[in-house]
Amino acid sequence: MRNIMPAAIGFLGLIVMSVTPTLAADPVRIAFVDTGNTGRSVTSEALARQIIAEKHLNVQVISRAFDFNPYNIEPEPNAAILLKQHGIDVSAHRAEQLTVQDIRHSSLILTATAKHKAGVIDAFPEAAAKTFTMSEYVTGTTADVVDAYGKPMDVYEQVFSQINGYIAPILEKASR
Repeated sequence: MRNIMPAAIGFLGLIVMSVTPTLAADPVRIAFVDTGNTGRSVTSEALARQIIAEKHLNVQVISRAFDFNPYNIEPEPNAAILLKQHGIDVSAHRAEQLTVQDIRHSSLILTATAKHKAGVIDAFPEAAAKTFTMSEYVTGTTADVVDAYGKPMDVYEQVFSQINGYIAPILEKASR
């Protein structure tokens, strides 16, 4: 009986291990931050979601405002038009303020400008090690994403192009 017991326990352990699901790794969580969460950060989140879906990446993204304006919560019309031309509908998006919960749960906080980065770190010092401008995270140098708010469509096209150039490298680097 003594010789059978360790074998039986070992066998039961194998059965338990074989039916226990393997847990997936936690996703990388990225918060894109700009001034009002109506243009640059919305565009960043939308383009990132598109690539995440296409490539089945284990990444989650949100976009937030550094200086939320409760009277201006819908996506900027020109940004929405450009995204729609690329098959992305952001009409349901509503701006949200960056919160301590966003900071706590984000793996990475990417801002549109150096001023946004400094503001995030000033408001949330605990976020310093994981807060970068988008350009800094991708290239190591800081180049602000232009603010197109209230400007003509050609400026929005430049912003879209600039952000679009950052998103795939951001996701690739963050996924490693």
